[in-house]
Amino acid sequence: MSQADTSKPLIAVVGASSKQGRSVAESLLDSGRYRVRALTRRLDSQPAQALAKKGAEVVVAPLELGGQAELTEALKGSAGAFLMTPPIVKVPPAEPELNLGKELADAAVAAGVEHVVFSGLENVEAITRGTKWAPHFTDKAKIEDYIRGLPVRSSFVYLAFYYTNFLEYYVPQGGEDGITFAIYLPPDIPMPFCDPLTAAGPAVREIFDHPARYTGEVLPVIGEFISAQQMVDTFVRVTGKRARYASAYSREDLLRHFPSFAGNEHLVRELVGMVEYAVEYGYYAPGRDLTWSRKVDPNALTWEQFLKRSKWQGDLLSYGAVAEAELAPT
Repeated sequence: MSQADTSKPLIAVVGASSKQGRSVAESLLDSGRYRVRALTRRLDSQPAQALAKKGAEVVVAPLELGGQAELTEALKGSAGAFLMTPPIVKVPPAEPELNLGKELADAAVAAGVEHVVFSGLENVEAITRGTKWAPHFTDKAKIEDYIRGLPVRSSFVYLAFYYTNFLEYYVPQGGEDGITFAIYLPPDIPMPFCDPLTAAGPAVREIFDHPARYTGEVLPVIGEFISAQQMVDTFVRVTGKRARYASAYSREDLLRHFPSFAGNEHLVRELVGMVEYAVEYGYYAPGRDLTWSRKVDPNALTWEQFLKRSKWQGDLLSYGAVAEAELAPT
């Protein structure tokens, strides 16, 4: 696709080196219907270079507080923008993610963007009446509320838990008796999961293809509902490796399997609050359309398809953009 073809709408993608950002940029480019401006921290990163080769205009505009003027300049001329905030570990009373989200939204309005799609999540604080603490959910919900009050058309995607969490953050541990899959969920409760590298893009592209249809909408993005035990059983079937489920659901179990988390109490509190919320209240609020993303993207990867496609064998993997990727697992 030629970026010189100005008849095609220009979509700016914030955090373009993150998993979600890459998926959005690639889907828009692959459609042949859009020009893409990829906003990233570093031009020389592997994801940025890959997007440039696909035809994206890559510009430096990091996801950092205090960069609103720079972001406004980078967003100018865009008909639409995909906005996201990395779930930075929150240390009260600071509000880094909420304030960053507001700056992103204000920059989009100042730049004259017509339609923003924000990657949000449910307001755990409101749903649980403050009994569960998951600020990287709640702060995104507060950013959504802020965006809805601005003079810009907006839509919102809510991605499910990531399959990639197990490749990056909750990596299985090998032993003489096989692999121990310590999972942050009880064994038999189905939960929504997706592959952010392939699921985010088709959903956001659908919104930009039909902006009037999706104005103001909250749209869950789900690959499948699957339980922790089913994930382990599927891993065994696909890889041929021996593996067993172990609980990392409670605080004690989490720290027993992942002792490195113990150095950050705020992170531990958030991880425990997030999964308790999902199990006790449901990942998505009642009334959300849990079938939408599979309708618009029938090829969205199941866990089995993800394993076959990635050829993952249970080892630690990195997606090459830690600084702009999700800093705490979703």
